[in-house]
Amino acid sequence: MQSDAKKRILLVDDDLDLLEQNKILLESKGYKVVTADNTKDAWELFQSEKPDAAVLDLIMEEHDSGFILSYKIKKDEHGKNIPVFVITSATYITGFRFGASTKEEKEWIRCDEILNKPVVIDELVQKLENYLALNEV
Repeated sequence: MQSDAKKRILLVDDDLDLLEQNKILLESKGYKVVTADNTKDAWELFQSEKPDAAVLDLIMEEHDSGFILSYKIKKDEHGKNIPVFVITSATYITGFRFGASTKEEKEWIRCDEILNKPVVIDELVQKLENYLALNEV
């Protein structure tokens, strides 16, 4: 990472094993990671921590919990300026591949990227770095 200050990542997943594994991997890449395993705690952490980025599981309490949380974050004054990624295993369950590449999809979904599980940590870090670098310009 280029700056001396560690970038703060909000990581949200109701699968506690994946949450801890991804936290450790992101911390090994130089990030400060705050975690939540549900959307209520995640929203409270977002408001108190003001993270530099958020990585949210899609399916938690409800099938669209990650989309709803992403929408709330992106409507927030701080949140509209940070990258928000939604991670999902829904593709494997439904066969439907979500996307956030078109303007219409981004307006509806309100996230910057949708990544499929299992997340390749180096791919996630590269995407985070790209978005965070854009925000520093």
